Amino acid sequence: MANSCSILVVKERSDIEIKFRLSFLEGTTIEETPKGDVLRFSLGDGTFLPELEEMLIGLELGTTAKLTLPPERAFGVSDPGNIHTMDRTNFLEALDLKEGFVVGFHTPAGEEIPGTIQSINETQVVVDFNHPLADQTIVFAATIIAIHR
Repeated sequence: MANSCSILVVKERSDIEIKFRLSFLEGTTIEETPKGDVLRFSLGDGTFLPELEEMLIGLELGTTAKLTLPPERAFGVSDPGNIHTMDRTNFLEALDLKEGFVVGFHTPAGEEIPGTIQSINETQVVVDFNHPLADQTIVFAATIIAIHR
């Protein structure tokens, strides 16, 4: 009797473990799994952008895949409507604001969204609420370490 060996493949709702690296096109690392560690998650749980999760579907255990995403498919293109000028008095005096700092802001719905300080003067602060990685082409590389279901 033949022994059937089934190959494990990532499916739409698979619970998997991966090693990954997210980087800019020129190679600078944005985020990656720590050395000797893996990331376990279920596809569709929002851990990654849908485009990145789609890349993983169909991959076999042990496979490494690499995907380059333009800004439109990654974190978007900057929208000038997401840049707001706010009164300096809206910020705690103890908060040492500097250009480039990312600050968490609470929406009326209670969610926290990041805003990057673009400029500051004595009376106003210009805050960019576009995603910090907007306008960037990114490279996502992932290796399938385990497929649990």
